[in-house]
Amino acid sequence: MAVEKELGFGVLGLGMGTHHARAIETAKGAKLIAVCDIDEGRLNPTAEKHNVKAYKDYADMLKDDEIDIINVCTPSGMHVEHAIPALDAGKHIIVEKPVDIKVDRVNKLIEAVKKSGLKASGIFQSRTTPMNKRIKDAIDKGRLGNLIGVHGLLPWYRAQSYYQGPHGSWKGTWDMDGGGSLMNQGVHTVDLLQWLAGKVKSVYGAFGVFGHDIEAEDKSVAVLKFENGAIGTLTTTTCAYPGLSQIAVIHGQKGSIAWGEGHLTAWKIQGDNEKEEEKEMLSLYGPKEKRGETTSSDPMAVGSSGHVGLIEDMVEAINEDREPMITIESAKHAVEIVNSIYESGRTGKEVTIS
Repeated sequence: MAVEKELGFGVLGLGMGTHHARAIETAKGAKLIAVCDIDEGRLNPTAEKHNVKAYKDYADMLKDDEIDIINVCTPSGMHVEHAIPALDAGKHIIVEKPVDIKVDRVNKLIEAVKKSGLKASGIFQSRTTPMNKRIKDAIDKGRLGNLIGVHGLLPWYRAQSYYQGPHGSWKGTWDMDGGGSLMNQGVHTVDLLQWLAGKVKSVYGAFGVFGHDIEAEDKSVAVLKFENGAIGTLTTTTCAYPGLSQIAVIHGQKGSIAWGEGHLTAWKIQGDNEKEEEKEMLSLYGPKEKRGETTSSDPMAVGSSGHVGLIEDMVEAINEDREPMITIESAKHAVEIVNSIYESGRTGKEVTIS
């Protein structure tokens, strides 16, 4: 549809927020108005680069009448703390992953959104890729039959320096990051598996610290039981030097689909044109030329293309008065799963997700 009105954006937090700023400048119907960070060493260069207003005080940015939407990109444990004041100021919100680190806080945000009548979206850009949409379509149409196995492996790497310094010390902590490799890096894989295969009923997990001097875990494993009867496994780490590709496999009675870091590796679904379909899908989404650094080893290698789609979706949601693609409710289940795995790892027992 044609965009009815260009909307103004303000970005809070200029770590991952730098990618949001780039995406806003690219997105149709969006205009970057201002950026905000308490660190002037981040704030001023970013504001100058984009030729926008610079706010050191978040309260001042919330008073800016040119801003319609706030992108909350602060440390994970502060997301709801910063999102609710934006709603109170009459701003729509886009909240980086995870929505927050505690389920009760996410519930509090959901209630605040309902009360405000404003639009609120989470960030899980893996849901926006054409390949993942094709996988979901095949599963939703029952082409794999009853699902049997749902498996995700995230063998990434982070140097100790990632957890140090003024912008790294919150990472890998329970209070601000909500965990380590599972909550920070792995939450994308968790969300993708539940989005594709359905809600998780219970988990059995274990985790520990093996390769870093951090508070939370840098290695986790879990068995997942899905509401639809499938069982799955999940592994996350930031200890797999030098950073290997995410791998996922979903299989059912009638077929199997597998993919790696951004490309399809297998598409085998029973049918008369099984071979032809696999060839077509691999030609569209199969391995391409070798790329440079990816987020498996470099956290700042994340592209902004997925964010562009979610920003444009927010603009359209406001103009069309509909729900955005990824609501806060939709983003909550990943937080429920992650916290349940941690609970299971601490207690040694299977945990049911209520």
